[in-house]
Amino acid sequence: MSNPDFWQQDQEAVSRLSQDRSLLREKIDTWQTLHKDAEDAKLLAEIAQEEKDTSSLKEVSNDVAEIQRAIKGLEFQALLGEPDDKRNAIVAINAGAGGTEAQDWVEMLFRMYTRWGEDKGMKVQVIDYLPGDEAGIKNVTLTITGPYAYGYLKSEHGIHRMVRISPFDATGRRHTSFASLSVLPEVDTDITIEVDENDLRIDTFRASGPGGQHVNKTSSAVRITHLPTGIVTQCQNEKSQHRNKEMAMKVLKAKLYDVEKGKLEKKKQERHQNQKEIAWGSQIRSYVFNPYRLVKDHRTNIDEGNVEKVMDGGIDMFIDAYLRMK
Repeated sequence: MSNPDFWQQDQEAVSRLSQDRSLLREKIDTWQTLHKDAEDAKLLAEIAQEEKDTSSLKEVSNDVAEIQRAIKGLEFQALLGEPDDKRNAIVAINAGAGGTEAQDWVEMLFRMYTRWGEDKGMKVQVIDYLPGDEAGIKNVTLTITGPYAYGYLKSEHGIHRMVRISPFDATGRRHTSFASLSVLPEVDTDITIEVDENDLRIDTFRASGPGGQHVNKTSSAVRITHLPTGIVTQCQNEKSQHRNKEMAMKVLKAKLYDVEKGKLEKKKQERHQNQKEIAWGSQIRSYVFNPYRLVKDHRTNIDEGNVEKVMDGGIDMFIDAYLRMK
C-alpha cells in the first residue's frame, strides 16, 4: 500500500523545484530580452541619426523608456536577496481594541491584501477565519503563494491604524481603530523543523458556517497547541479534518521556524525583538479617511492621497520605499 504522506512530500518537493526553476528561467529570459531590446534600440538609433529620421528617433525614445522601466523592476527584485524572500507568505490579521469598528478594519485590510495578491497573479487562500460579532472579521489567516510573496509582504508586518467617521456610530463621531498584521515565510519541507507529537495538543471542533441545512455537522476543524512554546494554530477552511490538520501544522512549523531563526541569527533576532515591542500607538502606517484623506507610512514618510487606490491593493509604493530604506 502506498504511503500518502510520502507522495504528499514528493509532490511538494517537485512543486518547490518547479517554482525555483521558473524563477531562474524568468530571470534569464528577462535579461536576454532586455539585452536584445537594448541592442536593437542602439542599432535603430544609429540608423535614424544617419538618415535624420525623427519619427524613428521618437520610436527609439519610447523603447528606451520601456527598457528603463523593466530595469527598475529588476533593481527592485535585487532588493529581495534574503534567503526567505522568495518563499510564500503567511499573513495573519487581528483586530485591536475598538469592537465592530476594528473588526470592520480587519476586513478592509483583508480585502486590500487579497486584491494586491491577485493583481500580482498570486494565489490567495484563507486557512482560518473568525467573523466579527456584528460585522467585519475578528481575525483571519491566509497564505499568499507566488514568487517573492514574503519578500514583498515582510514590509507590512506591524500595526495598521485607521481614522474615519464610523458607519457603526449613530452620532457620526470619528473613530481610531487598530489592526495587527503578522507576516511569516511559509516553511518548505526541505528545512527540518522537528515537532515531537508528545509536545502537541490537538483539538477538533465544528467549523463555523452559515447555519441552516448547510451547517457543518462534523468536527472537521483542527486546533493545534504546541505546549513548550504555547503557540496555537488552527484551520477550518478545508472540508476534511486531515487537510485542516495539515494546514495547521504548516502554520505551526512556520512559526517555530521564525522563532529558531530569531535565536540563531543576530539580524533576525533584532527583527524578532522588534516584533515583540509592537504595541498600540506604535503603528507603521496610518490610513486617514477623515478629516482629510491620506495614507502615510511612518517609517519611510511616504504618503498617498488616493486612499481608494491603496485600499484596492495599490501598496507597491510603500513596499518599494521600505525595501530601499532597509
